[in-house]
Amino acid sequence: MPITLVSSLPTHISPEEHKILSASTPASFADIPPVLRHKEENVSVTLDPPVDGFSAEDGANGTLYVIESVLVFISATGKGFQVDYPSITLHAISRAEAGPSIYCQLDDAPAAEAAVQVEEDDVANMRELVIVPKDSSALEPIFESLSICASLHPDLNDADAMDDDDDAFVDAGEFETFDGDADQELSEVGKVRSDFLNGNRYNPY
Repeated sequence: MPITLVSSLPTHISPEEHKILSASTPASFADIPPVLRHKEENVSVTLDPPVDGFSAEDGANGTLYVIESVLVFISATGKGFQVDYPSITLHAISRAEAGPSIYCQLDDAPAAEAAVQVEEDDVANMRELVIVPKDSSALEPIFESLSICASLHPDLNDADAMDDDDDAFVDAGEFETFDGDADQELSEVGKVRSDFLNGNRYNPY
């Protein structure tokens, strides 16, 4: 499932610990735990539609953990949830009148259904996640960490679709300039994922 209820954090290490482990030349780099890219306390979250077992009270205050493996929120009530990065189809900094936040769209379709999902079901399977840090200056670090972690989990279905698409390569003049909502700054994850697939993977260390 894209969203899983949890009560504790998955195994992870700090960037400093990662440097030490990498410098020691481990038997397998795959054995090194994922890195905690950002931790932010005093954060509130909203899920729409809500998730059974996680109330509005649970989302009122807690700590956000941007780990390379998953995005995790642990509430002050002890309840929490984690989100798989491939299910985050969009993340952006929103500066709407309601206040600055990180806005995310989540593909809530089960993995087995995602492959056969039709376009008209997209809205029904979409869930919104709004992350509001008490310290608004944390928006950029959270956003950048999300982008880095998302780039480590490229959507392989999208890559296969591009390989099969005869129209995947078009003239540069055919592209239109994006003119999105002025209240949102769109994620750079698409560019980062493209770099990943083309072998220009960003090295966060």
